[in-house]
Amino acid sequence: MNLNDCIAVVTGGATGIGRALVERFHEEGASGLVIADLDFDGAKEVAETVGGLAVECDVSDESAVSDLVSEAVEKFGRIDLMVSNAGYVTVGALEAPDEELKKMFDVHVMAHLWAARHSIPHMIEAGGGYLLNTASAAGLLTQLGSLHYSVTKHAAISLSEFLSISYRDRGIKVSVLCPQSVETDILQNSPTREMLSEGASNPAAVDGVLTPEEVAQSVVEGIREEKFHILPHPEVSEYSRRKSDDIDRWLAGMHRFQQKLFSAGESPSDWLIS
Repeated sequence: MNLNDCIAVVTGGATGIGRALVERFHEEGASGLVIADLDFDGAKEVAETVGGLAVECDVSDESAVSDLVSEAVEKFGRIDLMVSNAGYVTVGALEAPDEELKKMFDVHVMAHLWAARHSIPHMIEAGGGYLLNTASAAGLLTQLGSLHYSVTKHAAISLSEFLSISYRDRGIKVSVLCPQSVETDILQNSPTREMLSEGASNPAAVDGVLTPEEVAQSVVEGIREEKFHILPHPEVSEYSRRKSDDIDRWLAGMHRFQQKLFSAGESPSDWLIS
C-alpha cells in the first residue's frame, strides 16, 4: 500500500505508537489523518501538528467507533487505512475479576471488530482499503504475569487472520502489529515491573526496548510490502517458529523463565491461593 495521498484513522493516536504512526503517515504524504483518543486534548495537540481531525473516542463503545468512522468519512470522503491501536495492560491470573477481562476484551478485540464492521463497507464501496490492528508479540507467544493481556492479544491476531481470509477478495488488506517492548506509557506504567525479582528485566524487554518511531518505521515498511505480521522485533519470528515446532518444549521453557523472573516474590501461580 502506498501511503501517499492516504486517508488514515488512528485510534490511541494521542501518545506512544499511535502518535508516532500519525506523524510518520504525515511524513509519507497522507492527505487526511484522523486522530482518535480518549484524551481529546492530546488528540487535538497531535492533530494540530499534522493538520488532521481530532476525535474523542472510547473504543470500548461500539457506538463511539461507529461515530468515529462516520466523522472520518464525512470529513474526507473515504477511509483508506483504519488503524485500531488503542490498548493497555494489567496483571493477574485466575483470581482476577471477570469484569477486568471483559473490559480488556472490549478494548483489545471488540474494538478491532467494530472498526472493521463500520469501516469495511466504506472501503469496499471505494474499491478497497487496509486494516492495521495493533496486537503484541504476546499474542503470538504469551505475556508472563497477565492472563488478560495474553488472551486478548491472541484473540486480536485470530480476528485479524479471519478478516484477512474473509475480505481479501473484496480488496481489503490486513496487517497485525506485534511488537515486544516499546517505550510508551504502557511500558512505564506496567504493573508487571513491581512483581519481578530484584535485578530482573521486564520479560517483554529481553530483546530491547524500541522507540515508537522505530515501530512506526516497521509499520510503514510492513504496509508497503502488505505483510500480515509486522514484527518490529525480528526475534519474535524465530520464537514463534520454535513454539510451533515443539509446543511442549516451549511451554516448559517459558515456565522456567517465569520462575527465574519471579523467584524473589510471588509467582502468578500463587495469586489464586494467596
